[in-house]
Amino acid sequence: MVLLGKQSQKWIKRGGRVLMPNYARFPLVFTKGRGAILVSADNSAYLDFVSGIAVNSLGHCNKGMARAIQKQAASLLHISNLYYNIPQIELAEWLTDHSFANQVFFCNSGAEANEAAIKLARLFAKTINPNRFEIISAENSFHGRTLATLTATGQKKYQEGFEPLPKGFLHVPFDDVGALEKAITPNTAAVLLEPIQGEGGVRVPKSNYLTEVRKLCDKNNLLLVLDEVQTGMGRTGTLFAYEQAGITPDILTLAKGLGGGFPIGAMLARQKIAAVFTPGKHAATFGGNPLACSVALTVSKQMTPSFLKRVQDMGNHLFKNLVLLQSKTGLIKEVRGAGLLVGIDLSLPALEIIKKAHDKGLLLSRTSGHTVRMTPPLTVSCKEIDQAVSIFEEVLGVKA
Repeated sequence: MVLLGKQSQKWIKRGGRVLMPNYARFPLVFTKGRGAILVSADNSAYLDFVSGIAVNSLGHCNKGMARAIQKQAASLLHISNLYYNIPQIELAEWLTDHSFANQVFFCNSGAEANEAAIKLARLFAKTINPNRFEIISAENSFHGRTLATLTATGQKKYQEGFEPLPKGFLHVPFDDVGALEKAITPNTAAVLLEPIQGEGGVRVPKSNYLTEVRKLCDKNNLLLVLDEVQTGMGRTGTLFAYEQAGITPDILTLAKGLGGGFPIGAMLARQKIAAVFTPGKHAATFGGNPLACSVALTVSKQMTPSFLKRVQDMGNHLFKNLVLLQSKTGLIKEVRGAGLLVGIDLSLPALEIIKKAHDKGLLLSRTSGHTVRMTPPLTVSCKEIDQAVSIFEEVLGVKA
């Protein structure tokens, strides 16, 4: 059992006095990490299958990222977007070279990227019909915590207490093309979806879902906005999850794994759509700063075909081992996901299992009352996967 030592107790007490209580933090304090391992203030090691919630794509303290930070910090940290900076241009070139998009807007988080996408979608839709403003998203979705993205999020628990919410957002069941078609009106501007619902329980739609949604958007002259904040940048085994559906969106949002642990968000769009973002329509003071873009470019350049193939292989290895574990116990109801984004539905509260895993040195997250999520670094090894599954098996009580 990993015990809470004096150093952790000290910092938890100090943090409790000065930090707002908006996070349900576990009693853990981390001071350093390397790869898939985090080390606490009391020098206890943990196997990290949270990765900052699908953020630390190259693991902790990746040497290439550290060098990029040191080099860029020694030359230029920040300038206003009144001017050009080279790392921003290079990152935008890389993203457009490797996607459907022609142009990029940079910001600092997934919520900011989705907020920008909503604004861009509405602006463009009004060039088709000035009455178009409604955004259709999915039930159980998660798109952020700004007022607009909170309203687009299809989970009431995140919206409670923040009313009145902005108008113009509708929610339909995920993976239900018929319900989506019925919700479309002359006022509809865009459809906003996650290719796989992350916070909604790692929900993977039917294989033809996004294909049919794309057809429906084309038929009704609507924009398709895909939120790949959690699924993008290799997490599902391809650079972007939309590739697995054989379609392209009109607007794409990224964050999390894009910076590998450094805050950055991005919204990608086709040039015809991006053209309506004229000066003054939207901005982000720190968006696309040289330091963030330099780090993100370093991360992006790691996303080679061989790297992504390895993510697929590691994901298959994890999935296979979890399905095998499922066959040994009735506590696992379902295993689902893609690549190294995996959800495990349990017949008991996920929080209970997560706390037990902490005691054994394994970090896990949850996406609902009964779903445990595993999002290890994309650089995770077979040995680390086997170790994590072994601990998970132990905390489920399958073996002594």
